[in-house]
Amino acid sequence: MQRTSISEALASAGPRTGITVCGWVRTRRDSKGFAFLELNDGSCLKNLQCIIDEGTQAWSALEGVNTGAAVSVCGDLVESPGKGQKWEVHAEGMTVFGLADPAVFPLQKKRHSDEFLRTIAHLRARTNKYGAAFRIRSEAALAVHDYFRALGYYYVQAPILTGSDCEGAGEMFRVTTLPVDGGPKPASGNVFENDFFGKQASLTVSGQLEAEALACALGKVYNFGPTFRAEHSYTPRHAAEFWMVEPEAAFNDLWDNMELAEGLIRHVVRHVVERCADDVALFDKFVAPGLLDGLRDMMDKKYARVSYRDAVKLLQESGKKFEYPVSFGTDLQTEHERFLAEEYFRSPVTVYDYPKDIKAFYMRMNDDNETVAAMDLLVPRIGELVGGSQREERLDRLEGRITELGQKVEDYWWYLDLRRFGSVPHSGFGMGFERMIMLLTGISNIRDVLPFPRTTGSLEF
Repeated sequence: MQRTSISEALASAGPRTGITVCGWVRTRRDSKGFAFLELNDGSCLKNLQCIIDEGTQAWSALEGVNTGAAVSVCGDLVESPGKGQKWEVHAEGMTVFGLADPAVFPLQKKRHSDEFLRTIAHLRARTNKYGAAFRIRSEAALAVHDYFRALGYYYVQAPILTGSDCEGAGEMFRVTTLPVDGGPKPASGNVFENDFFGKQASLTVSGQLEAEALACALGKVYNFGPTFRAEHSYTPRHAAEFWMVEPEAAFNDLWDNMELAEGLIRHVVRHVVERCADDVALFDKFVAPGLLDGLRDMMDKKYARVSYRDAVKLLQESGKKFEYPVSFGTDLQTEHERFLAEEYFRSPVTVYDYPKDIKAFYMRMNDDNETVAAMDLLVPRIGELVGGSQREERLDRLEGRITELGQKVEDYWWYLDLRRFGSVPHSGFGMGFERMIMLLTGISNIRDVLPFPRTTGSLEF
């Protein structure tokens, strides 16, 4: 079937004859001698009005067609006399692909709560809000690829199955082919001897380590894929499955890393604001008033930078009462991050040089032996959007940190080889893609920017 998308039809430069549009009926209104159907095919926020006159083939196919039905309509695209729409279709024929019983179709009302829509994730993308969110998600992903390609980065795919714990957090999903009861215990004492890999395997929490290896050969790479955390968390910022953007670059230091992260945010925001104007306007009007002004600020304003030590001092002297007291050596909480970005600096801000005791083993030790060359980029409404560091390229320092944090040096033999054979200064970061979509839409819960969210106790779809 040769069809015209609704976005293409609405953007037409002039009338067109004999076009075919397909979509789902949003509304149906009947009058004497004719009927109006509002169609949406997901290609844009707006609907296309179709006029069906009595006596046409389309009229004879109308029986049972209501909200939710899937149809194709053929006819002429003509100027519309109605307000707020430039074009409409005068239908000649219609094919009904699938009806939706109005007695049970759950999207009859114009507005539903997010909580209810999470229970029907397979249908919620047909609503204005979620259709807009997932179009923005698509454009944001394209912008990520465009940004790194323009800078000469190679797109790589890190493995999802891993035998390493990148973060050292121990909150990983185990992957096994063993029976549920574990089966008979091998005499060797290795409980994974009869498992598929012969050792414990997990879903990855990050593709960073593998990206580092490829960066030490290709120079500049980025991984963009799913990651997993087995956290029993019910916060609006955490999910068990989510996507990460993870660049790694050889010969880059911490300051290069900051420039790269700031440029990525600006590029993605600008791309989405320009390419998804109607969708962003929807969120600006109905979800997060002021969203568009905030996004424009992120495109144009200079981003602030402050050391962790100075950030703690600012928080302590702010006069603001926080739920979690802050002092040197404590990790910054969302309330601290948002205060810095929203109230103190009123712009995105990068906090750098964190205490080593609250950061991962692979971050480069600073000369003070107390802090590491780490960075977090904080943005209004979200808090931390990007977390990264200059990586520790010195073999002895890296081995010492692995041991200090209670992990086994032998588990990272291949990672340590990168320091044995042609080690170079290098840096990288991880950007939570869902948090970026929350920033772009004003949506406050990560479950609502994932098409099919995976959270504690939720694996229905």
